[in-house]
Order: sequence, then structure tokens, then C-alpha cells
Amino acid sequence: MATFADIGVAAGINILFAVAFLVAFAILRLQPINDRVYFPKWYLKGLRSSPMHSGSFVSKFVNLDWRSYVRFLNWVPDALRMPESELIDHAGLDSAVYLRIYLLGLKIFIPIALLSWAILVPVNWTNNTLAKSEATDKLQFSDIDKLSISNVPYGSLRFWTHIVMAYAFTFWTCYTLRKEYATIAAMRLHFLASERSRPDQFTVLVRNVPPDSDESVSESVEHFFLVNHPDHYLTYQVVINANKLAKLVKEKKSKQNWLDYYQLKYSRNQSKRPVTKTGFLGLWGEKVDAIDYQIAEIERLSKEITEERERLKSDPKYIMPAAFVSFRSRWGAAVCAQTQQTRNPTLWLTEWAPEPRDVYWDNLAIPYVSLTIRRLIAAVAFFFLTFFFMIPVTIVQSLANIEGIERRAPFLKPIIEISFIKSVIQGFLPGIALKIFLIVLPTILMMMSKFEGFLSISALERRAALRYYTFNFVNVFLVSVIAGTAFQQLDSFLHQSANEIPKTIGVAIPMKATFFITYVMVDGWAGVAGEILRLKPLIIFHLKNFFLVKTEKDREEAMDPGSIGFNTGEPQIQLYFLLGLVYAVVTPVFLPFILVFFALAYVVFRHQIINVYNQEYESAAAFWPDVHGRIISALVFSQLILMGLMSTKGAAQSTPFLIALPVLTIWFHRFCKGRYEPAFIRYPLQEAMMKDTLERAREPNLNLKSYLRYAYIHPVFKNDEDGEGDDDISEKLDETVLVPTKRQSRKNTPAPSLLSGASSPSLPDVAEKPES
Repeated sequence: MATFADIGVAAGINILFAVAFLVAFAILRLQPINDRVYFPKWYLKGLRSSPMHSGSFVSKFVNLDWRSYVRFLNWVPDALRMPESELIDHAGLDSAVYLRIYLLGLKIFIPIALLSWAILVPVNWTNNTLAKSEATDKLQFSDIDKLSISNVPYGSLRFWTHIVMAYAFTFWTCYTLRKEYATIAAMRLHFLASERSRPDQFTVLVRNVPPDSDESVSESVEHFFLVNHPDHYLTYQVVINANKLAKLVKEKKSKQNWLDYYQLKYSRNQSKRPVTKTGFLGLWGEKVDAIDYQIAEIERLSKEITEERERLKSDPKYIMPAAFVSFRSRWGAAVCAQTQQTRNPTLWLTEWAPEPRDVYWDNLAIPYVSLTIRRLIAAVAFFFLTFFFMIPVTIVQSLANIEGIERRAPFLKPIIEISFIKSVIQGFLPGIALKIFLIVLPTILMMMSKFEGFLSISALERRAALRYYTFNFVNVFLVSVIAGTAFQQLDSFLHQSANEIPKTIGVAIPMKATFFITYVMVDGWAGVAGEILRLKPLIIFHLKNFFLVKTEKDREEAMDPGSIGFNTGEPQIQLYFLLGLVYAVVTPVFLPFILVFFALAYVVFRHQIINVYNQEYESAAAFWPDVHGRIISALVFSQLILMGLMSTKGAAQSTPFLIALPVLTIWFHRFCKGRYEPAFIRYPLQEAMMKDTLERAREPNLNLKSYLRYAYIHPVFKNDEDGEGDDDISEKLDETVLVPTKRQSRKNTPAPSLLSGASSPSLPDVAEKPES
């Protein structure tokens, strides 16, 4: 069992790492050579120039101004100085609301921590239950456990204090959540109303277009919307399966990077031409001239790219039964996106289109009918991943303590018994071991989300975040508690009657707080401080800068600003909400460690969002209902845990009072879901009409057709060196002749582009034209 001394050693180690990371960052960020690593967002916005372009030769690489080192901690007030409204303009609403999750943690847990330390800690400390259990049942415990509910005598009236505090904590948490939900819903609506025009405000994604023997997909889409949305329909862009072409272009770009590397290497040493192997990653195979080989590969890929482009233009099988349909107004798009289009609810499915940056193009080629099967397979795979991961986690938890190591490696006992080594093992090893096991998990979960077929990056990240949180809940929380309890208390269980075991479990579960304290310090203190150092992007940038960069454009591409990483960051925060709510009543000593995490993370990520991260998309805080729901689920779980714990402590008469807590919490969640969630899933027609009216008054000459025509073209068709630009492609694809059709209502509708429908006249205008 970890003692106060063990926790102190672990805290010292993690604080040392955190301070070292922060000091290293504060110094490295001042060096001109690292400016693009620590301020890439300003470069991408065109608001910062490199300090390496001026000054003496040495000052281009090293900051020689001693005064800047005196002010090396100025980044902290600088990160906090930018107002939230300016932050939204600078980084987007998603980033600003993400930061509010950390603030929400502080708002919830600061009052809870003060109240629990003022009331619950004295109630728990002034007992001797654990000392008696040690004498009679040989139960292991430490001084930290004396501050927990485990130290309250069986059947004591003091448990009513914990029940009253549970009510107080629940009401405060719900009040804070409701206030935050209302604020963010208002922020979202204001953001959508005040933001300048975006393609996704006028565009709907249509899926499962039914096949028609008389009409192509392009013709069916135009015909359907001319008939059913004659006053608001504007244009469309069919979905092209360009995944193979995108793969070829990506491979060619990789080969070009290798060619640049070898040419740069040869220019620095022309006495010997570089060589490479033709096998996998250049590790085996025939040795060849590297420059000639890469040139030949690029020529081969260029030829394949040209052939694939021709196939895309001529073969209709590459056109998927889906399209991006744009409207003349936001009101028209809102009506279409939020209504059922036909009597068959499985056809002509409409939803709001993601913004162009947010579209995950690879999944647009997945047939709609296969999505259900894919998601079932992913759910089964996730179940087995979670289940089988329990085995290594359980082993780690059994080994990451003194008794477990001594039992399995007795020859290490003399070393382990050294006071400092023992403190490191008890206070540091469990948390770092679990952290290492979780390194590869986000990549696996994101692959599962992509397999499921979600069409936007934001949806992929939200699904991966849900799975990551579920995984953390099962394997990091439940398995760690159960495994730790089972192994540490095994001897006590074997010598007790069956009626006494539930009581021992009730006492032992709160003791696992010491493990989670070490986990929070490793992951939440040192881990967050390591995030701001950006060691990996720093190394990669300088390697690229040395081996690949030849122009300023190359140097800009070598920057890796990254993004928030909602799929990994939000589940981590939610785990801390879960731990804080579970242990607020049970082990209040845990709460200060949580508060340090929320405060440090808020400052660090605010700095990163302002100076570093370049968010890939903007969803206008569409993720907030997920955040709210997971905090509510953690609150309900903490209440159920308390009910179970009380039943083992001789306070069963309190159960009726505790049952009301989850009932009230679920009712509160349903209230918030009905009151605030619609703002995140539907766009009010009133708001759409107001925005349209204002825009028509301010910009009466806005040409929506040219603005929307190429908004949703696959990125592989944009700015590619091998082929045509948007206009060239559309011109070739627009050379389509009129397609005869048996449909009288469609006979005179002009045949549109295979890639992008031209602005179509209204239905009455079409009818007036003579037949061709």
C-alpha cells in the first residue's frame, strides 16, 4: 500500500519532470531556429515572419538577448490574456469550447474539494476502524486510507454526513452543467448567426440515391430536386470514388520527397551517388541508383494517375449513389436536411453536409447498405479488444506493487526494500506502466471508426472518443480497482467467512485511490507538461529541414502544427471527471490532484491553441452533448458506487435516500437533452431565415453559384501538379451530350456535369424551353 511518503516521492518525480519540460519549452521557444515549431499557427495565418531572416549569423539560430531569458515565463500570462471572443475569431468555436471543458472541471471540483476537506476529511480521520481491522483481519492500509470512508466504523451514524455531501455534490454538479450547457448552446447559435458564409450552410449530403434504368445518378439527383425543391435548389456535385487516384497521388508525393532527399544528399557530396534497395522501405531487395529509381517510380505513377483520371471521367461505375446538393438559401438547405424526402425512409436520405475541410473522402465510396454490417463488426471487435486488454492490465496491476514483485522475483527483495526504490515502485511504477499500455490504443480505435464509415473527421473523432472513454472506464477504472483489490486482499479473503467478504471489498475499493493518484500525476501532470514541449514535432521538423527542405514552401510543409486531438484529449478529461466524482465522497484526498491537472491543462492547451494547433475543421461545438452526457454517466455511476459501498458498511437504511440521486440525475439529463441538445443537431428555420435576410441586404450581388460550384470537389482534383485544375476538369466533364430519357417531366432538363451540376433553372423555366 502506498503511503504519504510514497505519494510524496511520486509527486516529487512528476513535478520534477513537469518543471523540466516547462523550463525546456520556455528556453527552446525563444530560439529563432525553433520558431516554426512553437508558433506554426501564426505562420499559417501569414502573421509572423521568421527571425532567421535578419541579424548576425549566430543570432539566426540562437537568441542572444539575455533579457528574453529573464522573461521566459511570459508565455503563461500571454496564454491567458486573449479574450474568449478574440480566441473564437482566432482559433474557432471548437477550440474555445474545448478549453471550457477544463474550466468546467475547475468550476465543479474547487467547491467540492473545499467542502469535502472541510467536512468529510475530519469525519473520516477521527476514527480507528482500519487500525482495528489490521489487528484482527490483517487488512493492509496506509495513512492515506485513514482519510477515506473506509475508516468510518461499520453502521456508524457518521455515514449520514457522506449522504448529505453526495446530495450537495450532485446538485452543484447539475447546476454547473446546466449553466454551461445553456452558455455553449447560446455561443453556438451566435457563432452560426455571426459567421460569414460557408458552403456547408447551404449544402446537404444526399445518400442512397435509388438506381434508375432511365437516368444516371447525376440526372436523378437534378430531376428529384428540381421537382421537389423548385424554388430553392441551386446546384449539386455527385460523389466520385477517387480513392485509388488519391492513393496514387499520395504515393507519388512520397516518392517525390525521397527524390528531393537523395538529390539534396548528392548535391552535398557529389563523389558518390546515393543507392537504395527496391524492397519494402528500402530494407532489402536489389541495390539501385536511388535518384534514377525514384525518377522512374515517379514517371510510372504519373502514367497511372493519368490513366486513372481518364477512367474517372468515362466510367460511370465511379459515380456513387450520393451527392452534395446546394440551395439558394440556408432556409432551403435546413428544410431539406431536416425532413424526410420520400415515403420510403431508406431512400434519398438527407443530412447536413460537413464543411469541406471536415469531409472524410475515403468513406464516401462505402455503399450505404453496408454501414449497418460494418458497425456491427466494429462493435464486436471493440468488445473483444476491451475484453482481452483486461489480461495485461490485470497482470500489470498485480505486479506493480511491492508484494507482487517480491512474490514473483524474490531475488530483487534486497533492492526493493531500499526506502527510495520502494517509494518509486509504489508511487510511480503503476501509473507509468498503465500509461505505456495505452499508447497504441487511439490509433486502433480511429481505424475502427474509419471502418464504420463515418463521413466526417469530426464524426470519426467523436466515435473514437466514445470508445476510448468506454475502454478507459472498463480497463483503467473497473479492472484496475477489481484487480488491485483481488490481489492485495487475497489472503484476507481466504481467512474470512463468505458473509464478511462483501464488507472487505467495501473497505478495499476506496483504497485504490492511491493508484489513481499516481496515474493522474504521471498522465495529467508530467504528460500535459510534455505536450507543450512538442519534442517529437521538434525533432521531425529539424530532420525534414535538414534533409528535405529546399524552398520556403518546403519549410512550411515541414511544420507540423497538429490539432487538439478530440479523440484522445476529451476521453482523458472525462476519465478525470469520473475519478473526481467517484472519489469526492469516498476519498476526498484525491481531489487536489485533479485540480492541479485541470488548471495546468487549461493553461497549456490555451497556449497551444493560440500559437500551435491548426484545427482541421470547425463543427461549431457539435461535440458538447457528448461531453455533457459522459459527465452525467460518471455522476450516476458514482452514486451507484456509493449505494453499493453503503450497503457493505451497515448503512442499508440509507438506500432509499440514495436511490433518489440517480433518478433525479437522469431526469435532469433528460431535461437538458430536450432543452439544449436541439441547438446542436438541428438548425432553427427562424435563425436560417434571419441570416438569409441579413445577407441579402448586405451582399445583394453575392454569386452563390460560383461560390458553391466547386466547394465539394474531391481534394485530389484540386491543385494537383499532374492534372487539370477545377475548371479544366469540369470543362471536360461538361462535354456530356443530352441523355435521352423516357420520363416526360425530365425530357428537357439539361444534362449536367458528371462531377458538378451547373446552376439549374427553376422547373417552370425548364418547361418553357423547346424540346431539343
